[in-house]
Amino acid sequence: MRILLIQGHPDGAGHHLCHALEMAYKRGATGAGHEVREINVGQLDFPFLRSQQDWEYSATPEALLPAQQDIKWAKHVVLFFPLWLGDMPALLKAFLEQVARPGYAFYKDDGNPFANKGLTGRSARVVVTMGMPAVVYRWYFRAHSVKSLERNILGFVGFSPVNETLIGMAGNLKKSDAEKWLKKLEKLGANAE
Repeated sequence: MRILLIQGHPDGAGHHLCHALEMAYKRGATGAGHEVREINVGQLDFPFLRSQQDWEYSATPEALLPAQQDIKWAKHVVLFFPLWLGDMPALLKAFLEQVARPGYAFYKDDGNPFANKGLTGRSARVVVTMGMPAVVYRWYFRAHSVKSLERNILGFVGFSPVNETLIGMAGNLKKSDAEKWLKKLEKLGANAE
């Protein structure tokens, strides 16, 4: 299977738990014979969108054209990011806004943006690390930002199914717990889940 890994941690240096989880997933995927491409959002240089006019009518920044090609190439996309202030980091949101434009991620039909999803036939997984217990985020906060990403961005453009992996207490994980998560991500990669 063709798998695209999108590292959404804004620190592109590669020394965070999100990066280790991505590497574990990649190890499992490549070991099982899957084709893997990677995008590290923290290493990209692109402007933030500032108006609906820009989003609808301006050209996609040159730095993000390869990302759009990789998303079209992929059959399964995995996004990795830390929960910051209850949501994905601003840089990842800006990346998604830039690449998920009309004419690429969806096509209007008589003004109906729901008519033609441009990225159908792809599945996704969202891997999120957070400082709070994952059970608190899932049940008390109802995983609001992850659900919004799944429904209002990924689902809107055609990704289905979209699954999630929520890793709580990321800053306080014992080494044994971190190793369990890395093994789990490696297994998910091997199975292209």
